Amino acid sequence: MKQYNLGIEATLEIIGGKWKALIICLLMTGVKRTSQLERSITGISQKVLIQQLRELERDGLVERKVYEQMPPRVEYSLTPYGVTAIRIVEVMCAWGTENIHMRQQAGEEIELLENESDASRASISY
Repeated sequence: MKQYNLGIEATLEIIGGKWKALIICLLMTGVKRTSQLERSITGISQKVLIQQLRELERDGLVERKVYEQMPPRVEYSLTPYGVTAIRIVEVMCAWGTENIHMRQQAGEEIELLENESDASRASISY
């Protein structure tokens, strides 16, 4: 039997790490092809992206739809269960934006390149 000390451990097990919350953020605006996700997340390799998508699919947050055509087309979207993670990601985005503003006011040279509310155009990098 798996045990957790705190509920956040279960959350981080599913959407923790460097890329999963970013993928969810991009899928919040609708269906995306693999290439769209790869272009939107600067610094992620195709191999890691596919691995993260498969883990999100395994955990029931993401749905993968394959179109039998040439060339093959694969699209990803949030499942109804995945939609429940949007609240968490939105809070993380808001906290991050506030954190950036606070650090700017303290004199740190830091910049937020995109408007957080327009995740469909965001180019997210680490």
